Amino acid sequence: MISSETAEAPQAGRARRRPCRFCRAHLEETFVDLGVSPLSNAYLKAADLSEMEPFYPLHAYVCSTCFLVQLEEKSSPREIFSDYAYFSSFSESWLEHSRRYAQMAVERFNLDRESMVIEIGSNDGYLLRYFLEAGIPVLGIDPASNVARAAREKGIETLDRFFNSKLAGRLAGEGKKADLLIGNNVLAHIPDLNDLMTAFKKLLQPGGVISLEFPHLLSLIEQKQFDTIYHEHYSYFSLTTAEQVFAARDLRIFDAELLETHGGSLRIYACHKDARGGGGKSERLEALLLKERQKGLDDIETYRAFGKQVQIVKREILKFMIEAKEQGKSIAAYGAPAKGNTLLNYCGIGPDFINYTVDLSPHKQGRYLPGSRIPIYDPEMVERTRPDYLIILPWNLKSEISEQMESIRAWGGQFVVFIPEVEVF
Repeated sequence: MISSETAEAPQAGRARRRPCRFCRAHLEETFVDLGVSPLSNAYLKAADLSEMEPFYPLHAYVCSTCFLVQLEEKSSPREIFSDYAYFSSFSESWLEHSRRYAQMAVERFNLDRESMVIEIGSNDGYLLRYFLEAGIPVLGIDPASNVARAAREKGIETLDRFFNSKLAGRLAGEGKKADLLIGNNVLAHIPDLNDLMTAFKKLLQPGGVISLEFPHLLSLIEQKQFDTIYHEHYSYFSLTTAEQVFAARDLRIFDAELLETHGGSLRIYACHKDARGGGGKSERLEALLLKERQKGLDDIETYRAFGKQVQIVKREILKFMIEAKEQGKSIAAYGAPAKGNTLLNYCGIGPDFINYTVDLSPHKQGRYLPGSRIPIYDPEMVERTRPDYLIILPWNLKSEISEQMESIRAWGGQFVVFIPEVEVF
């Protein structure tokens, strides 16, 4: 037995320096600590169930200088993205969102057959297909060879490469520069943020536009969306911080808008610093920056409060699950999203609570969720087993999924979502 005099406790003074990935200030403030978790898209095969599964700390910090919320790089992008289980084309609502965006962009930025649209993180060509149908040259860049292959099979030129300033410089040297440079839900996926901005700058035509969509940090905080934090998301952005990041590489955000996708996203438009008249911000950009200030996104206390809110949500989720099982209720889930894996692992929910989940993607069916090891089946399993509760893990698609699965009402089944709070409907 070690006495209290001789036992050595960890000391804060020995903590190693954690530099902010943007401004390099020392990270000391915790945003939320979600314990340890496996990689959110590392779905398991049956043969993997007898093997060790790696878990990594899922601890989000906030920089008290620039207010960038971020994870340390515990796993490399190559581990996460080289072979990817997420195919964008399996969500009808996302396809419709993409179609409307392409139509808007063609008109707003006067794109034609002489233009070039380049998308970073182009996945299976879900978006570029609409530009291609309009006769506009396109190029996709995605590191996952399996999804890039699916895009090429649709006739969409796609490079299966990691995007960085070196690749951007090579493409620019070949005359492939973007009139419209798109990145939907990829800003958070690249750990070297400053190199990414350099790459954008190199690949963008002098009069070109960068269009990015990403989850809005304000929505994450207000809606307690802790499950959107997982290892493939290295950074979480407010508009205020994004503006600083772009400006540091002589890029300028000139417009922004709020979107309903992914529980509340931002779409920003940026250009070279002196392009498009050399200055000026849209009224809605100014209004969003003001809203963020009013909501306290420039106050460290706003970030310090988040962790306690998440703990309350966790207790409410576990309370519901325990009471349901004690009442003899059967529980299944719909979807195998990355966000669901964060939630299940943080709350310690496995097959003892949820019998199985279902997913439309054949790339996930027959596998098991990482960490929780809940089996994934075809949606027909719900009709066969008739669960009392069907938990919608991708809560941002609540309306779409509840409409698809409306048949559970026939046996008295009910839907459940957990974010921002437990809701049974």
